[in-house]
Amino acid sequence: MNNGAIIETRDLRKVYRIGQVDVQALRGVDLTVQPGEFLSIVGPSGSGKSTLFHIIGGLTPPTAGEVSVGGQNLAALSDAGRTRIRRRTVGFVFQKFNLLPNLTARDNIAVARHIAGLGSKPDAQFDEVLRLLGIAGRLDHKPSALSGGEQQRIAIARAIVNRPAILLADEPTGNLDTENSNAVLEVLRDLNRRLGQTVLMITHNPEAAAFGHSTVHMRDGRIVDRTTTNG
Repeated sequence: MNNGAIIETRDLRKVYRIGQVDVQALRGVDLTVQPGEFLSIVGPSGSGKSTLFHIIGGLTPPTAGEVSVGGQNLAALSDAGRTRIRRRTVGFVFQKFNLLPNLTARDNIAVARHIAGLGSKPDAQFDEVLRLLGIAGRLDHKPSALSGGEQQRIAIARAIVNRPAILLADEPTGNLDTENSNAVLEVLRDLNRRLGQTVLMITHNPEAAAFGHSTVHMRDGRIVDRTTTNG
């Protein structure tokens, strides 16, 4: 595996046991993502896209098959090794902003640096992230005082402040109106273009998917099509 790919899966399978029934969430998924690519994954509910997201992110193991992230075979890593991948190589953005309500925006972002062992004090990298996201003026506010779009920008800042090679976004605009959705998608595209960050985004929205370079379509646990978009 690899061939220069930053994300690669081969014959990836995932089976969940629910009661006495085996549910096949993934049925042999082969996927390759190159460094600096912005890939959207779309499909109906139950298509397997979120399961694929969680396996690539090292959040859940596959039942069978291989997955390589940042040149690392996740199956060959210990729990501690997969944790290091999540802390240093992959940043996560979810539909729910998951900000700590009692901390300011600044401290929510700083927590990510502290967890990664990089210290919580601002530096040039921290300042650049704030500038790119346009949130420097909102740092002393707690989440309750921020709009949904602002909270998601803070969540993105938290995800990328350590400059992970990969940003995984699961329905990042699902809780936002059209205006804020477009603003967040523009941010993701800007990060991809200006920082060369690899972005893999799960979405049910074809208009959101079009912000990427290409779109993978999933159905019934399989990839059924991959199309190029304008990005």
